[in-house]
Formats: sequence, C-alpha cells, structure tokens
Amino acid sequence: CFHLIVKLHCCVSLWSVGDDLRVCAPQRTCCNAEMEENFSQRSSRDFEKLMDDTSEELRDAFMTGHKRFDEFFLELLENTERSLNEMFLRTYGKPYLQNAEVFQGLFAELKRYYTGGNVNLEEMLNDFWMRLLERMFQLLNSQYLITEDYLECIGKYMEQLKPFGDVPKKLKSQVTRAFIAARTFVQGLMVGREVANRVSKVTMSSACISGFTKMLYCSYCQGLFTLKPCNNYCLNVMKGCLANQADLDPEWSKYIGKSLFIPQTK
Repeated sequence: CFHLIVKLHCCVSLWSVGDDLRVCAPQRTCCNAEMEENFSQRSSRDFEKLMDDTSEELRDAFMTGHKRFDEFFLELLENTERSLNEMFLRTYGKPYLQNAEVFQGLFAELKRYYTGGNVNLEEMLNDFWMRLLERMFQLLNSQYLITEDYLECIGKYMEQLKPFGDVPKKLKSQVTRAFIAARTFVQGLMVGREVANRVSKVTMSSACISGFTKMLYCSYCQGLFTLKPCNNYCLNVMKGCLANQADLDPEWSKYIGKSLFIPQTK
C-alpha cells in the first residue's frame, strides 16, 4: 500500500488518460489498470473488515447474554435441587434418602429439557408424581405386600383420588411455563448470534466492489488523498452492497421483539 501511494504522489504531475481503467474515471488520471486492481482488492478487504467489526459487538452481546443466562438458570436449578434435598433430608431422614433418586431423576430430566433434550415436560411431570405416589404408598403400608398390579391400579385412579391435592396441577403449569420460556430464550440468543455471524460474511458483488472502490479510492487517481465521501453517498453504496441483507430487517425486528417479550412472560 505504501508503494502504491508513493507511485500516486510521483505521478500527479504526469497526468494521463486511463483508457484501460474499468472503475475509476479514465480522464486525467494517475492510475493504471494495475493500481485500479489493487484498489479493488483493498476495497474487498476493507469491506469485509468493516462488516466483521460492525457485527462483532452484536455477536459478543448475544454470546455474553447466552453465557450469563445459561449459568444463572443452571445455578438456580442446582440450588433448588440442593435446597429441597436438604429440607427433605432434615424432615424425613432415612425414608427420603432411600427414595431420593425420584427427585434426582426429576431434576435431571428438567436439566435435560432445558439443554435441548427431547423431553415431554407434561409426561415427565406426570410420571414423577406417579412414582412418588407409589413410593409413598409403599412406605406408609410397609406391613403389606404391595404388588405391581395393585400399584398400577392406584395410578389409574390418581386423578380422581388426588392424593397430592392441586399441587401437581399447579406445579405442572408453573414449571412448564418457566422452562419453555427459559429454553426458548437461551436458544434464541444462540440463533441471534449465528445469524449475526452469517450476515457479517457478505460476498461482495462486482457492482459492490466497484461502488466501494469508487467511493474510497478513485479520488486517489486525481491526487485527492484525504477526500472523504459524503454521508448520503456512503449510505447509497452500502445499501447497494447490503441489498439482500435488507430483506432480513422485518424478520429480525420480529425476532428482537419476541426475544424481549419472553423474559417478561409470567
């Protein structure tokens, strides 16, 4: 680049007609085809860097937001499991300890769902209450031999008997709503980062390269090394280069709006 600028400085007094120029104006110029090609290549690099730098802050924001929320939610889940375990252990002692895997399984499935696993929350919660009922019935009737058929029979009438009152119904509603929102939000942050990353990798068309070169470097051929493009000119060139990406604007706006709405869901 330094050698190119030196050439331009040296030739200011040696104006010529650039008949071999394809981008920059050919009349009274310091440039030749080789210089113009160098300008075009540099324009491509400048544009790629501009797009990468511009989207970097957005990509970092999505990545940081994902990391913080993910850590917060998983820690919240672990703290909840630990608190319940400590409380049940103090309250029920050995009987709870002998059946703690029922609760451990519940939290393992909740975590698996949040991290993207194929888990049906409603079925999983129904199964948890069924297993808990079976364990409690066996503990309270340890003097009897309880068969699998008998337990299955109890399970069939669980909804009518409601041994846990309305707790399963209320908990199912709260847990389902919270975990669906959390998983949707954290996955949405990753989608946003991926979209921002892909959009930043714009393939420049020949028209875009020509427009960018004219805007930034063709003035060099006239000896105007410090000339800057006006704002409207710059906007028009960038709109032309990013015409395809502009189609994403309405969908991106919807995505941002929904992403902001999810954390407010109660």
